[in-house]
Amino acid sequence: MSKPTTELLKKVPEGLVVSRSKLLEMGFDKPAIDYFLRSGKLVSLTRGVYRRPGPPLKWEHLVYSVKQHGYQVHVGARSALDLSGFAHFLPLGGNNTPIHLYCQKKLPNWLTTSSEKAKIHPHRFKLFRNVPQYAITEHQIGHWDWTIEYASPELALLELVDDIRDETDFTVADKYFESATTLRPKVLNSLLSSCTVVQAKRLFLWFAKRHEHPWYASLNMTDIHLGSGKRMVIQGGSLDKDFQITVPKKMTARTTDGSQPNFF
Repeated sequence: MSKPTTELLKKVPEGLVVSRSKLLEMGFDKPAIDYFLRSGKLVSLTRGVYRRPGPPLKWEHLVYSVKQHGYQVHVGARSALDLSGFAHFLPLGGNNTPIHLYCQKKLPNWLTTSSEKAKIHPHRFKLFRNVPQYAITEHQIGHWDWTIEYASPELALLELVDDIRDETDFTVADKYFESATTLRPKVLNSLLSSCTVVQAKRLFLWFAKRHEHPWYASLNMTDIHLGSGKRMVIQGGSLDKDFQITVPKKMTARTTDGSQPNFF
């Protein structure tokens, strides 16, 4: 086995995706890369992006690969919640289920174009000045023993409400909050007091109050800055006077005994 091939096997694990620029950075020259492609040591996925042959390409391969390219990423929002046991809708693992991936800088285009089956939905992380590492958990993936970071349920819910745009999004978020019975008040207080996006904090607190889980009473509201003025989250909604946001009218309705009806 040639020295370049031996080095390739050491530096690019089976099944991982690697860009041409990353290979050059690793010390492989252009003739060596061309040889890897001709000999089948690498296969082309898209222009300038390759993969070492291995098992069928899954989202885990793509996420771990982009980490190896130097991007600090984590699985977040609905994907992190589903993987943590909060799933109410489609289970993860299906070909059409996107993985919501967060990073503070723009992710490479090949992450979304390398596969039609392993779908990645990239997000620019903007809720905090820096990713709160206390709200990130590490998970080992399959038999590879690769480490992939997920948002904790507390952070994932905050990411989920930050992406609310319509009534359908409200419905989805409401189901996740319904299951969020065991969130950690200490983590929530830290997140909500340091989050820089006012609307996301107001939405989170609105859902929290709506479901009245025990942890809600432990939130230190005096440390959570909610800004001033009204926020129109959706058009045609009702204004919630506590948090000054518009929410779906059907979610503010009351039954004759004063309780909220169950629409789901």
